[in-house]
Amino acid sequence: MTKILLTGKNGQLGWELQRSLSTMGEIYALDSNECNLADLVKLRQVIAHHRPDVIVNAAAYTAVDRAESDSQLAYAVNATAPGLMAEEAARLGAWLIHYSTDYVFDGAKAGWYGEEDVPHPLSVYGASKLAGEQAVSDSNCKALIFRTSWVFSARGANFAKTMLRLARERSELKVVGDQYGAPTSAELIADVTALVLQRLLKGNADELVGIYNLVAAGEASWYEYANFVISSAYEHGVQLKCLPDSIFSIPTNEYPLPAKRPLNSRLDTSKLKRAFAVNLPPWQYHVSRMLDEVLGQQYPS
Repeated sequence: MTKILLTGKNGQLGWELQRSLSTMGEIYALDSNECNLADLVKLRQVIAHHRPDVIVNAAAYTAVDRAESDSQLAYAVNATAPGLMAEEAARLGAWLIHYSTDYVFDGAKAGWYGEEDVPHPLSVYGASKLAGEQAVSDSNCKALIFRTSWVFSARGANFAKTMLRLARERSELKVVGDQYGAPTSAELIADVTALVLQRLLKGNADELVGIYNLVAAGEASWYEYANFVISSAYEHGVQLKCLPDSIFSIPTNEYPLPAKRPLNSRLDTSKLKRAFAVNLPPWQYHVSRMLDEVLGQQYPS
C-alpha cells in the first residue's frame, strides 16, 4: 500500500487533502505539533520513521505581512524545510508534492504568467516561497511544484469571510480593484492533487516532474471578488448593512500594507491541462460552493 506523509493537516489545504487522498493509500497526516517544519532535526526523523512513498507538503508560513519582520522563520518553513524534504524524498525514491504561490512574480507582466517566466518576488513571503521552489528543484528528487493563488475554503479564515463580516458591520466598503488573480479553492487544489498523484503512481512518470500553475479558471480583482461574495449573500437573504452598490474600488496605493503585492497574479494553466487532462472550473463555481456552506452555517437570514 502506498504510504503518504502529509504535513499541515489542519490548514485549509491540508484539511481538504486528507479527504481527497484518503482512498489512495495509508496517510500519515501531521500538524505543526507533530511535524514542526522549523525543527529540521525532528522533520528528518519523522520522514525517516515513516519512509513514505509520497510526501505532500501542505504546510507553509503564509502570514504575508508578518513575514516582512519575521523573515528567519518564513525562510525556515518555506525554503529550508522543503529543501530537506526534497533531499529525503530523493534518498527514499519518493515523490514530493509541494505548493508555491503567485507571489513569486512581481506582477509587472501584461498577460498571464507561465511556468517559464522569470520570477521576481516583491515580498519576503514571495522570496521565501521562491527559495523553496529552488531548493526542491535543485535536489533532483521526483517533485511536482504547484503554484496557486488566492486560496480559500469553508474552513478557517479567508477574504470572503472577512468581506461577509465587514458587510454586516459597515454601510460601505472600499476594496482594492487593481490587483488581479484567480480565487482558488483548497477543494480544487486537493482534488487535482489526487488526480495527478494517481497518474504518478502508475509509473513511468519521471518526465512529469517540474512546476505547474494550478488555479481556477478566469480572473477577478479583489473588488470583483468582494462584489460577488456580497451579492451572493444578499441573494441568500443575509442581513447586510453594506449592499452591493455600496462597495467601492480603490487602487492599491490607497490601502498600504507592509508587504507589496503583485498587481497581476494571473497564472496560465495550459501546461497542467496538457500533462494531466484536468478540468479547472471558473473561480465562481467553488466560491459559490463555499458560500452555500458558510452562509447556511454562520449567517442565517
